[in-house]
Amino acid sequence: MKNYTIIDVRTPQEFAGGHVTNSLNIPLQEMIERLDEIKLLPQPIMLCCASGNRSGQAAMFLQSKGVNCVNGGSWLEVNYQISITH
Repeated sequence: MKNYTIIDVRTPQEFAGGHVTNSLNIPLQEMIERLDEIKLLPQPIMLCCASGNRSGQAAMFLQSKGVNCVNGGSWLEVNYQISITH
């Protein structure tokens, strides 16, 4: 888990309400326009959101563009997994 770059695809308002420490906030609706920026991030990338739905959509899009990424599901689950591996 610690080798992943974590991107939270929720809205900035949702992200402000709580997120994984050191995660980046790139909302799902900004994925296309920020693709070049995302490709420059250290990979692999783990995507998360509230339930796993939006991060699943983001993962499919990014994988189709050659980005090494996975859907981590809920940010709460990702946060928990990180906490038990440290």
